[in-house]
Amino acid sequence: MNKDIFGAAIKDFYNQEYTEDIVVQAPDFDDDIIPIPYLFRTYSEMPIIEQKALDLSYGKVLDIGCGAGSHALYLQNEKKLVTTAIDISEGAIEICTKRGVTKAIVQDIFELKNEKFDTLLLLMNGSGIIGKLSNIDRFFTHMKTLLNPGGQVLLDSSDISYLFTDDEGGFWVDASAEYYGEMRYALKYKSQQSDWFDWLYIDYNTLQNAANANGFLCELLFEGENNDYLARLVVN
Repeated sequence: MNKDIFGAAIKDFYNQEYTEDIVVQAPDFDDDIIPIPYLFRTYSEMPIIEQKALDLSYGKVLDIGCGAGSHALYLQNEKKLVTTAIDISEGAIEICTKRGVTKAIVQDIFELKNEKFDTLLLLMNGSGIIGKLSNIDRFFTHMKTLLNPGGQVLLDSSDISYLFTDDEGGFWVDASAEYYGEMRYALKYKSQQSDWFDWLYIDYNTLQNAANANGFLCELLFEGENNDYLARLVVN
């Protein structure tokens, strides 16, 4: 993304200049919004799927795509875990630091090297950063380089096949097309507009098969009411 959409919105909210939300645009769907206050939620305000992930985090934690730092703050302050928060958004990391996250860094996860963790945390459709299903082997290969022995990846995602299902249960996806969970989005906030970017939703069976092919064990920890789920991945 060429503009720091999340950073601008997060900074506005923190500085009490919140007037509108982030608009999410997709080629084949109506616009959606990301309410900025939601990025500042406390543990009690988080969905169960996120609470469970935080409850199951242990050791040295890397919060990937940390946003405003709500997960990192809980892990650091309530669970007393050594937590590193990373995001590609400079504005988000600035506010994470101001909110009290001890170690918050502007960092692309795929460029992070020479450091290992016990828990890699990818929430709010954490699979999105994979971009396309064709990138999943690269994702698993890189996760291995970041895990301590006995470490875990906690990742949530959703099966969005329901978007392509009719009232009779028919599944309308072109068999020759790319994987149905591959989406393209652009973000708009006030006068700023991002470039289009790839974002991956992955159903659990596809994740499990890819994990097994890359030397990981995949465990389904929780299923939500909206086709979402939390998975744990450990090196086999």
